[in-house]
Amino acid sequence: MAVNTTEPGIALDLKRLSEDELEELKALGMLSVDGTLLPRPPSPMELGLPIISRRAISAPRVLNEAYDYTHYPVSFSRGLRIELNGVTQLLISGTASVDEEGRSAHSGDLRAQCWRTYHNLTRLLEAEGASWHDVVRCTCYLRDIERDYKDFNAVRTAFFRWLGLDPLPASTGIQARLCREDLLVEIELIALIPSERQRERSG
Repeated sequence: MAVNTTEPGIALDLKRLSEDELEELKALGMLSVDGTLLPRPPSPMELGLPIISRRAISAPRVLNEAYDYTHYPVSFSRGLRIELNGVTQLLISGTASVDEEGRSAHSGDLRAQCWRTYHNLTRLLEAEGASWHDVVRCTCYLRDIERDYKDFNAVRTAFFRWLGLDPLPASTGIQARLCREDLLVEIELIALIPSERQRERSG
């Protein structure tokens, strides 16, 4: 039996939930004691409480929204824009070699996947008036770090030198299984933009 909330796209198939899942959903406040789906709690905004201003980042010409994948929706934003005390912070989610239709691009070709990943990240930054000169941190995930790090670093070094980045962003390289078998690299970013430049851009 599927139980739906009043919001579109939200469903729980109670037949597929384990007893432990049911117990945790009740403890979380999603299910009542008798197992029916409860209404969502009010948001801070609905309660009149302040929150940090944030907005989703997207670049649909080169990279589809994660929720629009055809095989199944994935629940995250491509990135968030956050305004904090005179600084705009961009938090860009792990981004890989995916095209505007959500398909993996350049299967099996690590270097081409790196370039497409940098292309996607560049367009996400540009969508918010930022560039790689605003990036302060990269977290880089490689499916096989021992095999691929040399080629990954060669592409990264060529790209960053071409951009003239100085100093270079802080970075961490991690070996990880990525969300698809054919993806070999994924990168997430943090960028900081001074509010003065944002005012100049909008003025």
